[in-house]
Amino acid sequence: MNVDTRVSLPARPPTTPVLRRFAVPGGLFAAVAGAFAVVGAVDPNEPGHYPVCPLYRLTGLYCPGCGGLRSAHAFVHGDLLIALHDNALGVAGYLGCAVLWTFWVVRTVRGGSPPRLGLGRAQLWGTGVMLLVFTVARNLPSGGWLHP
Repeated sequence: MNVDTRVSLPARPPTTPVLRRFAVPGGLFAAVAGAFAVVGAVDPNEPGHYPVCPLYRLTGLYCPGCGGLRSAHAFVHGDLLIALHDNALGVAGYLGCAVLWTFWVVRTVRGGSPPRLGLGRAQLWGTGVMLLVFTVARNLPSGGWLHP
């Protein structure tokens, strides 16, 4: 009679070095920092450096992204009030992405899985409505303070 008396241990997940786990969020940080460095160095307020928004060129209406480059330029230079004036939604996006990236790095360094941003229908509709309201408000005569 053959009886297996070996005890099987639970499989341990492979451990990867912290630097290797940090490669993807670190690479994303490098790309975003590079983009902000270019926008910080090349002033979008001077004509000819960046293309004009096609919607603005064709219709004279501001889209939700209009003023985003000027906002990023002011943000890089520490002019938060000017950045908010140029595109308040953009500044909220910069800060929101920075918070999400920070959570991602903390989870990665601790050995956890990358966070998943599962947006449901309600969140997607809410985002769409927020963008629409922002677009309409900045194109109304009373929304002049939202013009870039």
